[in-house]
Amino acid sequence: MNLHNPLDPALPVWQAVDGSPIGCTEKIKVLNENFQELRQLAQDALEDGVLMGCAENLLREAMHELIDSLQLDYSN
Repeated sequence: MNLHNPLDPALPVWQAVDGSPIGCTEKIKVLNENFQELRQLAQDALEDGVLMGCAENLLREAMHELIDSLQLDYSN
């Protein structure tokens, strides 16, 4: 997902499994809102951790591991 949204470069262009862009406005709205909320929560957690004395690189590593450990409870 290397494409960036031309209207907001901080957001990706959401793509279907076949690589085509998601076209439904409501789906894009939900995906963007979820992404922005996740980004803000991760930013807050990173800042809190550093302020409490944790090493930034270890916090980032833990966050990457968390994302990598997520599993779907269903399949497409």
